[in-house]
Amino acid sequence: MNAQDLAAALQGRLIVSCQAPPGDPMRETSTLVRLALSAVAGGGAAIRANEPEVVAAIVAAVDLPVIGLWKDGDTGVYITPTVRHALAVADAGAAVVAADATDRPRPDGSTFAELVAAVHAAGALVMADVATLAEGIAAAGQGADLVSTTLSGYVPGTPEQTGPDLDLVASLSAAISVPVVAEGRINTPEEAAEALDRGAHSVVVGTAITAPTALTSRFVGALARRADDGVDGPDRV
Repeated sequence: MNAQDLAAALQGRLIVSCQAPPGDPMRETSTLVRLALSAVAGGGAAIRANEPEVVAAIVAAVDLPVIGLWKDGDTGVYITPTVRHALAVADAGAAVVAADATDRPRPDGSTFAELVAAVHAAGALVMADVATLAEGIAAAGQGADLVSTTLSGYVPGTPEQTGPDLDLVASLSAAISVPVVAEGRINTPEEAAEALDRGAHSVVVGTAITAPTALTSRFVGALARRADDGVDGPDRV
């Protein structure tokens, strides 16, 4: 799939992130494949998935573009941190390789432009995960096929928010010609729709759709805070 065809397939549509963190009961390949199939059945336009084994299994199971990545570690640059990681994801069949495109140093000393060139040579496209407007502009200039707001709020110096960084979505959409993907803390359908209104080409949603452990924890936390605040329930007879 070339960049133009991908852009057409994703315009105004939902990308579902089917991932689970280490130690989560959902972190099992066949389970993640079923999540992807559920996303397809619900009308998703593409799947975002982590690790070559899972990417390959989802590619084999669904007839949609798969945006693959490889998280290695949990600090610094860990979303597809090296050219080796990127090529492994491309070899697994991902139509698009997502990679950290922040201005932080990469573990192998490579540049983002070198990663883009390697992935393009392998026949896949590249999604740049960025945290700031400057990083998004730079990534587009280095050949990224899509730019995503994935890392806003997760990199030191970027605003901590409970919801999506729609200001960044709007700024990027006005500044670059490649499709801008809204990703990160999109919790409701209304927020997803607003992201499109702010200029997003498409929207990635993960936790709010595919993370029952995190969703359960949110409800548990809300009830616990209510109890801590001393709010009583209705009188019962």
